[in-house]
Amino acid sequence: MDFCKMHGLGNDFILTEDLDRAFPQEEAPALAQKLCHRRTGVGADGLMFIQRGDAAPLRMRLYNSDGSLADMCGNGIRCFARYAYDQGLIRQTAFEIETDAGVKRAVLLPDAAGAVSAVRIGMGRPAFLRRDIPMVGAPEADCRLESIAALGRTFTASAVNTGVPHLVVFLSAPMSEEDVLRYGPALETLPAFPKKTNVNFVEILGPDALRVRTWERGCGRTLACGTGACACAVCAADAGYTGRKARVELALGSLVIDWAEDGEIYMAGPAAYSFTGKV
Repeated sequence: MDFCKMHGLGNDFILTEDLDRAFPQEEAPALAQKLCHRRTGVGADGLMFIQRGDAAPLRMRLYNSDGSLADMCGNGIRCFARYAYDQGLIRQTAFEIETDAGVKRAVLLPDAAGAVSAVRIGMGRPAFLRRDIPMVGAPEADCRLESIAALGRTFTASAVNTGVPHLVVFLSAPMSEEDVLRYGPALETLPAFPKKTNVNFVEILGPDALRVRTWERGCGRTLACGTGACACAVCAADAGYTGRKARVELALGSLVIDWAEDGEIYMAGPAAYSFTGKV
């Protein structure tokens, strides 16, 4: 199997072409666990299959490092889009990609030399209702700036689905990395989230800037999470902490998130190559 290793601000993926969907998907979870292992495999947050789509020219099928299926991944889809264009699988600089969270539109942003320097993705509209996250409670209710407790500590948090479920925890003071690793998995597995949730710890830096650290459902602590950055920007704007467009600072750089007036979320950021190989 030929593969390409890519990353979006350190959130890394193993990409492999499976255009005709010949690879048996029942074997994909075990393969993802094997290849994503950082000691004995290639090492990544996820394994991504590039397939021909039904509702769009191409389809992204992504498995987390624990073998679970990811409906959507913001950093992953930027890598997918750049790879597809650079390898000639798609000729247009704007095209649609089928995901398990619906069809998303990618726009490639070239630098002065014509090379792809960033990718802008239309991420869809956020879903706040508990039934759509999913989160226990009244189906038509939401979770905005509620008190959420874990391991004896109470946090102020909002919940939203931006392709996958997210809990956005607003911090009044910076949190240590040790506490991110402690409270992240505890919040991920709260009974309130029947399908678990991604957990984002957010510092408000100003009216147009956030700093985010994420504990990701299915792969643990990750350096960046695109859907998480979208969730944080939307929840911060919804709470009045920021405007509808914000820079989200992550460990290795930043994403620009624009929550348009029509409700669509747009995410722009880099997608980079690490190496290629064969297993």
